[in-house]
Amino acid sequence: MKRTWLYNLLLCSGLTFNISSFAFISEFSKESQECMTCHKKESLGIYQQWGASKHYRAKVGCFECHEAKVGDKDGFLHHKQRISVIVSPSDCGRCHEKEVKEFAGSHHAQAARILGSLDNTLAEVVEGNRGFKTPGFPHGVSAAAVNGCWQCHGAEVKVHADGKLDPATWPNTGIGRINPDGSSGSCSACHSRHVFSVAQARQPDNCGKCHMGPDHPQIEIYNESKHGIAFHANVDKMNLENSKWVVGQDYNAAPTCATCHMSATSKQGVTHDVGMRISWNNRPAKSVRPEISDKKLGLPGALVTWQTRRKNMEDVCLNCHNQNYIDAFYLQYDGLIDLYHEKFADPGLKLMASAKPLLKPVEFSNKVDFVWFELWHHEGRRARHAASMMAPDYTHWHGTYEIARNFYSEFIPELEELAERNLHSPDAVKKAAAEKLKKEIDETLNTGNHQWYLGKMSKEDKEEREKRTKEFNSRYK
Repeated sequence: MKRTWLYNLLLCSGLTFNISSFAFISEFSKESQECMTCHKKESLGIYQQWGASKHYRAKVGCFECHEAKVGDKDGFLHHKQRISVIVSPSDCGRCHEKEVKEFAGSHHAQAARILGSLDNTLAEVVEGNRGFKTPGFPHGVSAAAVNGCWQCHGAEVKVHADGKLDPATWPNTGIGRINPDGSSGSCSACHSRHVFSVAQARQPDNCGKCHMGPDHPQIEIYNESKHGIAFHANVDKMNLENSKWVVGQDYNAAPTCATCHMSATSKQGVTHDVGMRISWNNRPAKSVRPEISDKKLGLPGALVTWQTRRKNMEDVCLNCHNQNYIDAFYLQYDGLIDLYHEKFADPGLKLMASAKPLLKPVEFSNKVDFVWFELWHHEGRRARHAASMMAPDYTHWHGTYEIARNFYSEFIPELEELAERNLHSPDAVKKAAAEKLKKEIDETLNTGNHQWYLGKMSKEDKEEREKRTKEFNSRYK
């Protein structure tokens, strides 16, 4: 393969560079030329996609990405060349070193940790069975997990003795896929093969493949927000194909997911760690600061405070908004987080812990397990995510309203019934647990947040409601 002196200089110097930005190579390698001869006949769609890519212009061909070394688990001989089907982040990192390093330190790259989580118990056990059998799973695996969870979060790719990939784990472009070479992640989750279009990666719908649905409807939230409305109204002004794509310089019509979480500003470069601009991790039952969750996962972000990350995001916001606007927004957002924590998450976690001795020990074998799970995992997340992205309908009607409805009409009644059933139990341990649970329910409902439910709204609150009603009637009569 012929390279110019500049390519060799950069290669030897150890400097980070992006090969797709430079046409260093004067011709395709012999191996890639052989691939092209066949694939432009047998795989014309792929060949055309690759031909429209920056890889083509940089003379990066099939073999440069798919080459496998002797000893690679997923390597196999194909027309006398050893290749692998999967192009892992380690492969991409030979040219895109900075991007892969940032990605490896992100929560995206850890997404396959769901395989051992409560969520995956649902897909593998509660929803699924062992009916889907493959060489990699001779005893069977749940098709619900294979076709659902694993396609976004990533699977642990299993390789057969001949180097071929097990059909339960491939095809799979889950963002946290565990690859045969030991790397985590899938660059093609966002940069779809074989064009690897930067414009597509900047499209909100690109993120919406996974960030949607009842538990994390970011794409629906975005589309409802003023940001999403502005994007769809002005998509022709977004300059999505521009290589530099600095907000405020190359476009100003609207932000996309990439704008806020990844793309460049006049003060920040592009980052492939999407957590470097968020100041709350809203995934758990109770939100935590991102450096705390990064520490738990052993990620380098453990050293980056939420205040620094918020400043990073504010730098993005300042391209369209002033500081007063941004400060007021964050007060609103933090207020919603505080409300959710104080009124629902904290008492809910405490009550579930007290109920545990009275429940059947198998996860999701009790109705209240499902009720509580959806309270925080569905409605609770929706409300918090929606507030972070300024989507009022998802914050309220799909968020706090549904939290409250289920808390008062499902969660509390289930716990009350559970306590009542065991108050006279001959089992002293259960009787004591029931008494404790009943006491904690009563204490929770008699706090200022919940006393309305018992008809004990304070005099001050009643007077305030009456005042607001009179003001409303006076204004609109």
